[in-house]
Amino acid sequence: MSANGKVKKEVTYKEVKTILVSQPKPERSPYYELEKRYGLTIDWRPFIHVEAVPAKEFRKSKIHLEEFTAVIFTSKNSIDHFFRLCDEMRVRMSPDTKYFCLSEAVANYLQKFIVYRKRKVFVGVRDISDLKPYLLKHKDKEKFLLPCSNLGGPEVSSFLDENRFNWRDALMYKTVSSDLSDLSHVTYDILVFFSPLGIKSLYENFPGFQQNETRIAVFGNSTSKAVEERGLTINVKAPAPEAPSMTRALELYLQKSNPKENGEMS
Repeated sequence: MSANGKVKKEVTYKEVKTILVSQPKPERSPYYELEKRYGLTIDWRPFIHVEAVPAKEFRKSKIHLEEFTAVIFTSKNSIDHFFRLCDEMRVRMSPDTKYFCLSEAVANYLQKFIVYRKRKVFVGVRDISDLKPYLLKHKDKEKFLLPCSNLGGPEVSSFLDENRFNWRDALMYKTVSSDLSDLSHVTYDILVFFSPLGIKSLYENFPGFQQNETRIAVFGNSTSKAVEERGLTINVKAPAPEAPSMTRALELYLQKSNPKENGEMS
């Protein structure tokens, strides 16, 4: 993956043969149709991963989980690691504990760990503003815990602070860069990124990385910003009006870079 030479600033449509997607390999994906249609080799490799904060380390925070009467879950990871620590520390949460979930997907996942009752589970749609009426209703009655990673939960934290909740965040897991050293002598035509953390991992693993002929595909504005801050050229970007997904954005690029294989995906 390492290379020598100056970063290329112009858009190029040189033929694409290999793509590395910085995520775990899925069972089913439109990428597979893209791979077949254009005769590509698409590899999958997560650039970041989640590590648990061990109970021994968590105890140093002097947070006593059983003292909290309400828990705010922002992701499936936050649920996994909250109940993992409860098990490791032999903590039994009260049956009356209230759970506030940022989305329906998070709430559905919570059913793996508790007996689901509407009177103690409150569900949002996407972000903390959806939970605002429920949270404010219980503001003066509950002591809130926010399980989080080393990235924190800035939107939720700001809301709780601004509204003067009795709350505490708890670092239970960490998102860290994966070891990519085995890719040090591998070059891909396109690297696909979905978060600024993926870019951070790229440079932690390969401090001397230079783009050269490698094309960069990014999803989202925050990822784009991280790429541009490194002085790299964005060749493929999603979402966009004509490309709501990364696979569609890649296909539009491939129609120009690999014209002999040009064809619309179903």
